[in-house]
Amino acid sequence: MATLQGMSAMEKTPTKMEPDEVSKPSNGRPQPKLLVSALNFFYGKRQALLDVTIQIPENRITGLIGPSGCGKSTFLRTLNRMYEIVPHARAEGRIELDGQNLMELDAMEVRRRVGMVFQKSNPFPKSIFDNVAFGLRVNRIVRRGELHEAVERSLRRAALWDEVKDSLHDSAYKLSGGQQQRLCIARALAVDPEVLLLDEPCSALDPIATAKIEELLFGLKKLCTVVLVTHNMQQAARVADVTGFFLLGRLIEFNTTEVIFKTPASRQTEDYITGRFG
Repeated sequence: MATLQGMSAMEKTPTKMEPDEVSKPSNGRPQPKLLVSALNFFYGKRQALLDVTIQIPENRITGLIGPSGCGKSTFLRTLNRMYEIVPHARAEGRIELDGQNLMELDAMEVRRRVGMVFQKSNPFPKSIFDNVAFGLRVNRIVRRGELHEAVERSLRRAALWDEVKDSLHDSAYKLSGGQQQRLCIARALAVDPEVLLLDEPCSALDPIATAKIEELLFGLKKLCTVVLVTHNMQQAARVADVTGFFLLGRLIEFNTTEVIFKTPASRQTEDYITGRFG
C-alpha cells in the first residue's frame, strides 16, 4: 500500500502501513482524506486500472504523473464517480472519503464534496456571474440575498475577482483561456468542495496563465485537498507535496515529491522522470 507515514527525504522504499495505522495523528503528519483500496476499473471488458491502493493526504497537493494512456485521468474520475456517465464502465474495490464508502453515497453529494476541473476549460454559455452561481443555485446552498457575496468569494479564491468584477454579467466566453480555466475553478469552489480534482488544467495554457494557476494551487490547499493530474513533470515538481507515478494502469510508486524526483525506489519511475521513455 502506498502511504505517507514514516517517510523521509532519504528513504528509497515507501513505508507500508495498514489503513487503521494512518487514521491516527502522528507527529503532525497530514491525515488521509481519501483511502483507495484494491481499485480495479473497466471500460467494458478492457481493464484500465489494476489493483490501485493509495492514501491521499488532507490539505495537500497530490500530483499524478505518467505517460499518456497510463490510467491517471481514469483514476481521477473514480474519485467523484464521473465514470458513471460512461456506458459499460465500472469500478471494483473501495474508495473512502473521510471514512465513508464513496460508492454508497448519493452521486450528487459525492460531486458536491469532490469537485472537478477538466483539461479543456468548459464554461457554460452564461454570464461570468451565472457560471459561478450555477452550483450554488442547483444545490440551494445560499439564499438569494447571499448569492452575490458567495460568487465574489469564489472568484477571489480563484484569483479572478479583480479581473472580472466590472464585467460579471458579460459572457464567460469573452474571457481568455487562462481566465476561463480560473472561472471553472471558481465554479467548482463555489460549493465548498472538500476535494478538488484537476485533470491537466494547464495543458492548453501559455506559460503566464500556467504560472497563475500554479500560484493559485498553493492557496487552494488551505481550503481543500487537491489532486492534480499533469503531463508536465516540472509542474508536479513545483507544486505537488506528494506524487504518484502511474504506468499501464498500475500505481508504480507514491511518495513525497522530493523522493519521487530525486531518489525513486522504482527503476520504471526513474526511467520516466529522466526521459528514457514516455
